Amino acid sequence: MAKAKRTSVLRKSSVATALAALLMMPLAEADVLRIGVASAGGGDPVTFSGSSLGIVRNQQLLEKAFEGTGTEIQWFFFKGAGPAVNEALSNQQLDFAYQGDLPAVVGRSNGLDTKLLAAIGVRSNVYVAVPKGSDIKTIEDLKGKKVALFRGTNAHLVAINLLADHKLAERDLKVINLDNGSTQAALASKGVDAAFGGRELFKLRDQGLVDIIFDNPDNDVRYTRQCALVVRGAYEKDHQEQVQKVVDTLVKAAKWESEEQNRDAVLNEWAKTNEPLASLKADFEHLQLRDSASPLVDDFLRTRYQSVADQAKDEKMIRRPVSIDGWFETRYLDQAIKNNGLGQFWTAYGADGKAPTGNATALTKPISNGG
Repeated sequence: MAKAKRTSVLRKSSVATALAALLMMPLAEADVLRIGVASAGGGDPVTFSGSSLGIVRNQQLLEKAFEGTGTEIQWFFFKGAGPAVNEALSNQQLDFAYQGDLPAVVGRSNGLDTKLLAAIGVRSNVYVAVPKGSDIKTIEDLKGKKVALFRGTNAHLVAINLLADHKLAERDLKVINLDNGSTQAALASKGVDAAFGGRELFKLRDQGLVDIIFDNPDNDVRYTRQCALVVRGAYEKDHQEQVQKVVDTLVKAAKWESEEQNRDAVLNEWAKTNEPLASLKADFEHLQLRDSASPLVDDFLRTRYQSVADQAKDEKMIRRPVSIDGWFETRYLDQAIKNNGLGQFWTAYGADGKAPTGNATALTKPISNGG
């Protein structure tokens, strides 16, 4: 009996040891695919708006694409936006991420190993709002005022550009670093004199709490933000099949978003964040969804990212220069576009954001080092 009991204990010990070893091993990345979103999101389940990846989330397109493969899709939302996403990527807690241009540049400057796979949500406007009844009417009037700005996000450099074009610098304002939710509360309570932000400001406007004093009426690309899908470099190297499937799914969603007859359906998908539909309509009123949804890594996107990198260095937001060479990995996007017969579907824009001569459309332009 004693021997049998010892054998049983040994077997249980062996099982326990094996389980402990398994738990200590990192999850096989083929079994769990983790996506980070540089937004707190909203709704139930939590989702986000403004890009084809939000549609992928809402319609569970990735879950469907990986059905039967044993791969679980996990989504993570970050109130701390792009900077928080960078930290999670650095800690290998994410495989893919949706984030803006400036945080991605900062991450690259700090040695974060990522590849940019495709554009997702470009030409997003930045707005300036003031409490209702304020005597602030122009950008010049912001001098010396208490202004909310979410520093380190892709709206930060846009704000600097806008100020510079009105002969102001960030130091000329009393800038308070607030996230989007805190900014709205501060505006509503008149805790700040003004704020830079996105379409969330339209909700306050429609409630009669603020006035929008700048809305980029000329659609100047320097006053817009770009976002992209990035993948952790080690994950891309080891799981190319999974990366291709993710990009294939994104491209299909981008095509659906781009078709003008789907505009109402797209906006309603994004409204699942609990954002007012009126705010979404106001934000996209003067923007073709086909341009916003375009996943192309064209001259426009490359130029914007390099410009952001150069300006971030000039503004001392990063210590060392960043080059986009070798950063964009477009072969997955090229393959997805080819597979879906979309080689002539989106316009490849020039560096200034305007269509090239002849309104040319094309696959993404190759870049050195496989990027």
